[in-house]
Amino acid sequence: MAVVSTPIPLSLKNAYFLPSSSFPSTSATETVFKIPSNTRKRGFFQSSFRLRNEYVEGVDRSRIEEIKHLNESKETLLYSFTPLPLLFAAALPGAGTVRSLFGPFVELVKSWNLPDWLVHWGHPGNMAVVLFAMGGYGTYLGFRIRYSDDVEEKAYAKELHPKLLGGMFFFFALGATGGITSLLTSDKPIFESPHAVTGFIGLTLLTIQTILPALFEGNPGLRNVHGILGSGIMTLFLIHAALGLQLGLSY
Repeated sequence: MAVVSTPIPLSLKNAYFLPSSSFPSTSATETVFKIPSNTRKRGFFQSSFRLRNEYVEGVDRSRIEEIKHLNESKETLLYSFTPLPLLFAAALPGAGTVRSLFGPFVELVKSWNLPDWLVHWGHPGNMAVVLFAMGGYGTYLGFRIRYSDDVEEKAYAKELHPKLLGGMFFFFALGATGGITSLLTSDKPIFESPHAVTGFIGLTLLTIQTILPALFEGNPGLRNVHGILGSGIMTLFLIHAALGLQLGLSY
C-alpha cells in the first residue's frame, strides 16, 4: 500500500512555530500550533491595562486614606493644650506694640525718680494684699455659702462674696499694667516669663468665673462648676505669686 501525504500550507500569520521537516505534518499538528495571534495579544494587553488601572486606583485610595489620617492627626493636635504657644506668641510684635503704648508712661515714671525698691517690689506687694485679703476671704465666704447652716451668715456671705472677688478681678487687671510698667522701667522682657503666662491664664479664667453666676437660675449644676473653678483659680494665683517672687529675685 502506498501512503500519500499531502503537504499542509503554513502561513506566518497563522502560526508561531514551524515544525521540523523530519516530522510529518498532520491535522493534529496543525491544530496544536495554529494559535490565533490577534486574540491572544488582545487579551494579554487588556489584562495588563486592567491590572495597571487597578494598581493605580489602589495607590490613589491608599494615598487618600493617608492624607485623611494626617488631617485627623493634625485636628487632634489642635485640641491639645500647652502654655508653650503663649510663650511663642510673646516673641511676636505684640510685645513691641505694648512697649510702644506704655513708652510715654514709663518715661514719666522714670522722671519721678522713685526709689528702686518701690518700683521693683511695689507691684508684688500690692498684688499680694489683693490675693490674700480679697481673694482669700472671698473664697472663704464662698465655702460658707455652700456649707453653712446659719441663715444670717449665708446671707452675709452671699452679699460680700461677689463684691470681694469682683474687686480682686478689677485690681488684678489693673495690677497687670503695674507689673508691665515695673518690668519696662527695668528694661526687662514683659511677656516671656511663666509669671506672665500664668497671669494671663488666671485673668481669662476669672472672666469666665464672673459670668457663671448669671447662669445659675437656668443651670443649678453650674454652682458646683463655679466652686471647683474658683478653687482652681486661687491655686493658680498662688503659683503665679510664687513665680512672681522668683522673677523679682532674678534681677
